[in-house]
Amino acid sequence: MSGLVLNAFGNGLCISANMGSGLWTAGAVNMTKWFGWNTGLLLFIIGVINAITNQFLIKRFDSRRLIGEVLYVMFFSYFVNIFTNLLNSIGVPNLPVLVRVFLSCLGVVFFCVAISLYQRANIVMHPNDDTTNILRFMYLKGNSTAAQLIDFIPPIIIIIVAGIAIRNVYSVNVGTVFSFIFNGVLIAASDKWIWPQLKHNFNTENN
Repeated sequence: MSGLVLNAFGNGLCISANMGSGLWTAGAVNMTKWFGWNTGLLLFIIGVINAITNQFLIKRFDSRRLIGEVLYVMFFSYFVNIFTNLLNSIGVPNLPVLVRVFLSCLGVVFFCVAISLYQRANIVMHPNDDTTNILRFMYLKGNSTAAQLIDFIPPIIIIIVAGIAIRNVYSVNVGTVFSFIFNGVLIAASDKWIWPQLKHNFNTENN
């Protein structure tokens, strides 16, 4: 639960600061501008698609994993909306640019720490982060940075297509570049420094 809240808060902080967010969140924001749908709803839809994709990546049907990930993303998208609205209401979007840049990067750090914690616990996590976990341990010999970079390909495509359609790009800025470069590094560092007693229990045969 703490990982979910920290992840949602980090993403909400990035959205509210409006100086760039994680690529998947940026993809959802640009789709919001394109289709006029709620960002939380789009994050939920994307999460469900991720959860279904993971079933193919693990090469078997895991009902517990699927249900857990859909429930996680349902609460995650709800909390992202709550935190974004709360942060907007206290004036975060009106802060000086440099402060908002710092807050966007801090939001990235927050959600990377959250990802590290629940990927190691491997109980239930955001389906998108489970995708990187699966790629990392089943396909990439434990390389978290490579797994993150591969996972970034779909949202980059979404941002490009939406940008062409609406002739503008939203939520892509310094924080996005920071996330693209440092996501994998921050997750690996969190594995080492944040609650180091919590070890990865991902088993390639049973997961």
